[in-house]
Amino acid sequence: MVMENEEVSFDDTVFGFWEDFQVQSQNSSNSSNDEEENYDDVEESFCTKEKNKAFWEEQDQLLQATLCRTSSIETKVRHATKEALRELNASERRCICGQLEVAKAKSCCRVCLQRDIRDRLLSLGFNCYICKSKWNSLRGIPSGEHTYLEVIDKSNTKRGEVKVIIELSFRAEFEMARANEEYNQLIMKLPEVFIGKAERLTVLVKILCSAAKKCMKEKKIHLAPWRKQKYMVAKWVGTYDRSTMEPLPRVYSNRPQKPKTSMLTCDLLENIPGLHCATAVEVV
Repeated sequence: MVMENEEVSFDDTVFGFWEDFQVQSQNSSNSSNDEEENYDDVEESFCTKEKNKAFWEEQDQLLQATLCRTSSIETKVRHATKEALRELNASERRCICGQLEVAKAKSCCRVCLQRDIRDRLLSLGFNCYICKSKWNSLRGIPSGEHTYLEVIDKSNTKRGEVKVIIELSFRAEFEMARANEEYNQLIMKLPEVFIGKAERLTVLVKILCSAAKKCMKEKKIHLAPWRKQKYMVAKWVGTYDRSTMEPLPRVYSNRPQKPKTSMLTCDLLENIPGLHCATAVEVV
Protein backbone atom coordinates (compact mmCIF):
# COMPACT_ATOMS: atom_id res chain seq x y z
CA MET A 1 0.00 0.00 0.00
CA VAL A 2 2.86 2.25 0.80
CA MET A 3 4.59 1.35 -2.46
CA GLU A 4 1.54 2.29 -4.49
CA ASN A 5 1.40 5.69 -2.83
CA GLU A 6 5.08 6.16 -3.48
CA GLU A 7 4.63 5.21 -7.16
CA VAL A 8 1.74 7.64 -7.51
CA SER A 9 3.76 10.32 -5.84
CA PHE A 10 6.70 9.61 -8.14
CA ASP A 11 4.52 9.71 -11.25
CA ASP A 12 2.96 12.96 -10.14
CA THR A 13 6.39 14.39 -9.59
CA VAL A 14 7.62 13.31 -13.02
CA PHE A 15 4.59 14.55 -14.92
CA GLY A 16 4.48 17.70 -12.83
CA PHE A 17 8.09 18.40 -13.74
CA TRP A 18 7.36 17.77 -17.41
CA GLU A 19 4.40 20.18 -17.34
CA ASP A 20 6.53 22.83 -15.64
CA PHE A 21 9.20 22.30 -18.27
CA GLN A 22 6.65 22.75 -21.05
CA VAL A 23 5.35 25.97 -19.48
CA GLN A 24 8.90 27.31 -19.09
CA SER A 25 9.71 26.36 -22.67
CA GLN A 26 6.58 28.12 -23.91
CA ASN A 27 7.37 31.22 -21.87
CA SER A 28 10.93 31.16 -23.14
CA SER A 29 9.65 30.83 -26.71
CA ASN A 30 7.25 33.74 -26.24
CA SER A 31 10.02 35.84 -24.72
CA SER A 32 12.27 34.98 -27.65
CA ASN A 33 9.54 36.01 -30.10
CA ASP A 34 9.05 39.31 -28.26
CA GLU A 35 12.78 39.98 -28.40
CA GLU A 36 12.80 39.25 -32.14
CA GLU A 37 9.86 41.61 -32.69
CA ASN A 38 11.54 44.32 -30.64
CA TYR A 39 14.73 43.80 -32.61
CA ASP A 40 12.79 44.09 -35.87
CA ASP A 41 11.17 47.32 -34.66
CA VAL A 42 14.54 48.79 -33.68
CA GLU A 43 16.06 47.73 -36.98
CA GLU A 44 13.13 49.20 -38.93
CA SER A 45 13.36 52.46 -36.97
CA PHE A 46 17.10 52.62 -37.63
CA CYS A 47 16.56 52.03 -41.35
CA THR A 48 13.90 54.76 -41.44
CA LYS A 49 16.23 57.25 -39.77
CA GLU A 50 19.01 56.37 -42.20
CA LYS A 51 16.67 56.80 -45.17
CA ASN A 52 15.46 60.16 -43.86
CA LYS A 53 19.04 61.30 -43.30
CA ALA A 54 20.02 60.24 -46.82
CA PHE A 55 16.99 62.05 -48.27
CA TRP A 56 17.81 65.40 -46.62
CA GLU A 57 21.48 65.12 -47.56
CA GLU A 58 20.50 64.49 -51.17
CA GLN A 59 18.12 67.46 -51.22
CA ASP A 60 20.83 69.69 -49.77
CA GLN A 61 23.32 68.63 -52.44
CA LEU A 62 20.79 69.13 -55.24
CA LEU A 63 19.85 72.56 -53.90
CA GLN A 64 23.42 73.81 -53.63
CA ALA A 65 24.34 72.42 -57.06
CA THR A 66 21.37 74.21 -58.65
CA LEU A 67 22.06 77.52 -56.89
CA CYS A 68 25.73 77.49 -57.93
CA ARG A 69 24.93 77.26 -61.63
CA THR A 70 24.68 80.53 -63.53
CA SER A 71 25.13 82.14 -66.94
CA SER A 72 26.45 85.47 -68.18
CA ILE A 73 23.02 87.09 -68.53
CA GLU A 74 21.98 85.88 -65.06
CA THR A 75 25.17 87.34 -63.58
CA LYS A 76 24.58 90.71 -65.28
CA VAL A 77 20.98 90.96 -64.11
CA ARG A 78 21.95 89.80 -60.62
CA HIS A 79 24.63 92.47 -60.22
CA ALA A 80 22.35 95.21 -61.57
CA THR A 81 19.49 94.18 -59.28
CA LYS A 82 21.70 93.99 -56.20
CA GLU A 83 23.10 97.43 -56.92
CA ALA A 84 19.59 98.83 -57.41
CA LEU A 85 18.44 97.31 -54.12
CA ARG A 86 21.47 98.69 -52.32
CA GLU A 87 20.81 102.20 -53.61
CA LEU A 88 17.09 102.01 -52.84
CA ASN A 89 17.71 100.78 -49.30
CA ALA A 90 20.20 103.60 -48.72
CA SER A 91 17.78 106.27 -49.96
CA GLU A 92 14.62 107.52 -48.27
CA ARG A 93 11.64 106.09 -50.09
CA ARG A 94 7.93 106.52 -49.56
CA CYS A 95 5.10 104.23 -50.58
CA ILE A 96 3.07 106.07 -53.24
CA CYS A 97 0.74 103.30 -54.38
CA GLY A 98 -2.01 104.29 -51.95
CA GLN A 99 -1.77 101.19 -49.75
CA LEU A 100 -1.85 103.07 -46.46
CA GLU A 101 -1.74 100.01 -44.20
CA VAL A 102 1.38 98.70 -45.89
CA ALA A 103 2.92 102.16 -46.00
CA LYS A 104 2.60 102.50 -42.23
CA ALA A 105 4.46 99.25 -41.64
CA LYS A 106 7.19 99.73 -44.24
CA SER A 107 8.81 102.61 -46.06
CA CYS A 108 7.99 100.98 -49.38
CA CYS A 109 5.62 98.12 -50.21
CA ARG A 110 6.26 95.25 -52.63
CA VAL A 111 4.36 96.97 -55.46
CA CYS A 112 6.43 100.16 -55.26
CA LEU A 113 9.66 98.21 -54.81
CA GLN A 114 8.97 96.22 -57.98
CA ARG A 115 8.32 99.46 -59.87
CA ASP A 116 11.56 101.00 -58.59
CA ILE A 117 13.62 97.95 -59.56
CA ARG A 118 11.91 97.78 -62.95
CA ASP A 119 12.59 101.46 -63.67
CA ARG A 120 16.26 101.18 -62.72
CA LEU A 121 16.80 98.08 -64.83
CA LEU A 122 15.08 99.77 -67.78
CA SER A 123 17.40 102.75 -67.40
CA LEU A 124 20.36 100.36 -67.58
CA GLY A 125 19.13 98.92 -70.88
CA PHE A 126 17.45 95.71 -69.67
CA ASN A 127 14.06 94.67 -71.05
CA CYS A 128 12.40 94.39 -67.65
CA TYR A 129 8.70 93.74 -67.07
CA ILE A 130 6.34 93.41 -64.14
CA CYS A 131 4.54 90.11 -64.67
CA LYS A 132 1.30 89.04 -63.07
CA SER A 133 0.52 85.33 -63.22
CA LYS A 134 -2.99 84.03 -62.68
CA TRP A 135 -4.36 80.49 -62.64
CA ASN A 136 -7.66 78.75 -62.03
CA SER A 137 -8.33 75.95 -59.55
CA LEU A 138 -7.69 72.48 -60.93
CA ARG A 139 -7.63 69.01 -59.30
CA GLY A 140 -7.40 70.15 -55.71
CA ILE A 141 -5.11 73.09 -56.49
CA PRO A 142 -6.72 76.42 -55.52
CA SER A 143 -6.73 79.42 -57.83
CA GLY A 144 -4.36 82.30 -57.23
CA GLU A 145 -2.21 85.08 -58.65
CA HIS A 146 1.32 86.36 -58.15
CA THR A 147 3.49 89.27 -59.33
CA TYR A 148 7.20 89.17 -60.06
CA LEU A 149 9.82 90.76 -62.32
CA GLU A 150 11.12 89.31 -65.56
CA VAL A 151 14.02 90.32 -67.80
CA ILE A 152 13.95 89.27 -71.47
CA ASP A 153 17.30 88.95 -73.24
CA LYS A 154 17.39 88.73 -77.05
CA SER A 155 21.04 89.62 -77.60
CA ASN A 156 21.98 86.18 -78.91
CA THR A 157 19.98 85.23 -82.00
CA LYS A 158 21.24 81.65 -81.97
CA ARG A 159 20.26 81.12 -78.36
CA GLY A 160 16.93 82.85 -78.80
CA GLU A 161 14.90 84.55 -76.09
CA VAL A 162 16.12 84.02 -72.53
CA LYS A 163 13.88 84.76 -69.54
CA VAL A 164 15.45 85.74 -66.23
CA ILE A 165 13.04 85.82 -63.30
CA ILE A 166 13.49 88.17 -60.34
CA GLU A 167 11.61 87.17 -57.18
CA LEU A 168 12.14 89.70 -54.38
CA SER A 169 10.86 87.43 -51.58
CA PHE A 170 11.90 83.97 -52.75
CA ARG A 171 12.84 82.47 -49.39
CA ALA A 172 9.62 83.66 -47.76
CA GLU A 173 7.57 81.80 -50.38
CA PHE A 174 8.74 78.44 -48.96
CA GLU A 175 8.83 79.13 -45.22
CA MET A 176 6.48 77.00 -43.10
CA ALA A 177 5.46 77.58 -39.49
CA ARG A 178 5.50 73.92 -38.37
CA ALA A 179 8.46 72.65 -40.36
CA ASN A 180 11.11 70.33 -38.94
CA GLU A 181 14.74 71.22 -38.38
CA GLU A 182 15.98 69.64 -41.61
CA TYR A 183 13.53 71.62 -43.74
CA ASN A 184 14.34 74.90 -41.99
CA GLN A 185 18.06 74.34 -42.54
CA LEU A 186 17.36 73.76 -46.22
CA ILE A 187 15.28 76.93 -46.51
CA MET A 188 17.96 79.05 -44.81
CA LYS A 189 20.31 78.24 -47.69
CA LEU A 190 17.96 79.91 -50.18
CA PRO A 191 18.68 83.48 -51.28
CA GLU A 192 16.22 86.09 -50.11
CA VAL A 193 16.08 87.44 -53.68
CA PHE A 194 16.15 84.90 -56.51
CA ILE A 195 17.54 85.95 -59.90
CA GLY A 196 17.81 83.21 -62.47
CA LYS A 197 16.39 81.48 -65.51
CA ALA A 198 12.90 80.03 -65.47
CA GLU A 199 14.30 76.52 -65.99
CA ARG A 200 16.53 76.85 -62.95
CA LEU A 201 13.64 78.14 -60.87
CA THR A 202 11.52 75.14 -61.87
CA VAL A 203 14.23 72.75 -60.63
CA LEU A 204 14.45 74.59 -57.30
CA VAL A 205 10.68 74.49 -56.83
CA LYS A 206 10.69 70.73 -57.46
CA ILE A 207 13.42 70.19 -54.84
CA LEU A 208 11.75 72.39 -52.23
CA CYS A 209 8.25 71.01 -52.74
CA SER A 210 9.59 67.46 -52.42
CA ALA A 211 11.26 68.50 -49.17
CA ALA A 212 8.03 70.10 -47.91
CA LYS A 213 6.09 66.91 -48.66
CA LYS A 214 8.66 64.80 -46.81
CA CYS A 215 8.64 67.22 -43.88
CA MET A 216 4.87 67.08 -43.46
CA LYS A 217 4.90 63.28 -43.79
CA GLU A 218 7.45 62.94 -40.99
CA LYS A 219 5.39 65.21 -38.76
CA LYS A 220 2.17 63.43 -39.81
CA ILE A 221 0.58 66.69 -40.96
CA HIS A 222 -1.50 67.16 -44.10
CA LEU A 223 0.33 69.10 -46.82
CA ALA A 224 -1.62 72.24 -47.72
CA PRO A 225 -2.62 72.47 -51.41
CA TRP A 226 -0.85 75.81 -51.80
CA ARG A 227 2.40 74.07 -50.81
CA LYS A 228 2.24 71.54 -53.63
CA GLN A 229 4.49 71.69 -56.66
CA LYS A 230 1.80 72.55 -59.23
CA TYR A 231 0.65 75.55 -57.23
CA MET A 232 4.17 76.86 -56.59
CA VAL A 233 5.31 76.42 -60.20
CA ALA A 234 2.23 78.31 -61.44
CA LYS A 235 3.46 81.43 -59.65
CA TRP A 236 6.38 81.91 -62.04
CA VAL A 237 5.86 79.50 -64.94
CA GLY A 238 2.45 79.70 -66.55
CA THR A 239 -0.06 82.16 -67.96
CA TYR A 240 0.81 85.76 -67.14
CA ASP A 241 0.51 89.37 -68.31
CA ARG A 242 3.48 91.69 -68.83
CA SER A 243 3.58 95.41 -68.18
CA THR A 244 6.44 97.88 -68.51
CA MET A 245 5.55 101.50 -67.85
CA GLU A 246 2.44 101.38 -65.70
CA PRO A 247 1.12 104.82 -64.70
CA LEU A 248 1.63 105.49 -61.02
CA PRO A 249 -1.62 105.94 -59.08
CA ARG A 250 -2.45 109.44 -57.94
CA VAL A 251 -2.37 110.18 -54.25
CA TYR A 252 -5.22 112.49 -53.31
CA SER A 253 -4.96 114.80 -50.31
CA ASN A 254 -7.76 115.68 -47.89
CA ARG A 255 -6.43 119.21 -47.34
CA PRO A 256 -8.64 122.02 -48.69
CA GLN A 257 -7.12 123.88 -51.60
CA LYS A 258 -6.01 127.47 -51.03
CA PRO A 259 -7.83 130.13 -53.08
CA LYS A 260 -5.78 131.35 -55.99
CA THR A 261 -5.34 135.07 -56.55
CA SER A 262 -4.74 136.65 -59.91
CA MET A 263 -1.45 138.46 -60.41
CA LEU A 264 -3.43 141.27 -62.09
CA THR A 265 -5.52 142.14 -59.03
CA CYS A 266 -3.41 141.41 -55.93
CA ASP A 267 -1.48 144.71 -56.05
CA LEU A 268 -4.52 146.79 -56.96
CA LEU A 269 -6.55 145.53 -54.03
CA GLU A 270 -3.80 146.46 -51.59
CA ASN A 271 -2.89 149.91 -53.02
CA ILE A 272 -6.35 151.24 -54.01
CA PRO A 273 -8.77 150.99 -51.04
CA GLY A 274 -11.81 152.06 -53.02
CA LEU A 275 -11.41 149.40 -55.63
CA HIS A 276 -13.52 146.31 -55.14
CA CYS A 277 -13.24 143.24 -57.32
CA ALA A 278 -16.01 140.74 -56.99
CA THR A 279 -14.28 137.93 -58.83
CA ALA A 280 -10.59 137.36 -59.32
CA VAL A 281 -9.72 135.94 -62.71
CA GLU A 282 -6.89 133.44 -62.82
CA VAL A 283 -4.38 133.96 -65.60
CA VAL A 284 -3.40 130.72 -67.25
